[in-house]
Amino acid sequence: MPIVKLTPIAQPELCLDCYAISPDALAGLTESGIADLEVWEGKVRWRLGDFFEVSGDAGRTPDETHVVVDGDASRMKYIGYKMTGGMITVNGSADMYLGGWMKGGKIHVTGDVDSFCGIQMEGGEIMVDGRAQNHVGCAYRGDWRGMRGGTLRIRGDAGNDIGTFINGGTIIVEGNAFIHVSTHGEGGTVIIKGDVQGRVGGQMVKGDIFVLGAIQHMLPGFKKVDTIEKEVDGQPYRLDHYVGDLGERHPSSRGQQVLGNLYVRAA
Repeated sequence: MPIVKLTPIAQPELCLDCYAISPDALAGLTESGIADLEVWEGKVRWRLGDFFEVSGDAGRTPDETHVVVDGDASRMKYIGYKMTGGMITVNGSADMYLGGWMKGGKIHVTGDVDSFCGIQMEGGEIMVDGRAQNHVGCAYRGDWRGMRGGTLRIRGDAGNDIGTFINGGTIIVEGNAFIHVSTHGEGGTVIIKGDVQGRVGGQMVKGDIFVLGAIQHMLPGFKKVDTIEKEVDGQPYRLDHYVGDLGERHPSSRGQQVLGNLYVRAA
């Protein structure tokens, strides 16, 4: 697979909107064409080559293109925006909206990511080796359509509002999360392997949440129904099974009410 290497040579004063750093935007372009793609610092338009040294030509299609950002991109937003295929590797950290509205392909970040990682993601895979800030896999502000597909894995801790309005796909946080997990959830799976302070599953109507650590403050809208043995992310666990949020209206299927499931590691 052809590799386009982008090495940061300057940092913007404001955060840089990098819609161009995507296999879809780069496909079919040579080094010079890639360097001429536009990026935005506020309302000022720059060339991608003003901030990155570009090495290598892209593949003919997104699926044939691997983009490597070789350095700190912690002030570079929208990397992987709406990508449909191919690969992105960030050897460092990335700013907000990483993999936003992503439909396919793979993104791997070796450092941390800021907020809104995988916002309204529909497919593909995102792997973050470090920690994430807030709103992982959530809906856009004012929208009710959160993550709908794909897999998003954070190996470190995450902040608040994980999977807000999630409809499908899987979010895995291998560390701890703060508050608001799968709020308004309408499907999908959220796995928190560490602890959560509280507000887990508020107003959810469908979907599955797994907390393999502890929940400091359980919401009153969840009722324990069983203790089960279940495999989660390839490992067996003994889990207390709750259903909820019982304060919400829930859809029916074949005459049975569909409820959200919350599984918490049993003591």
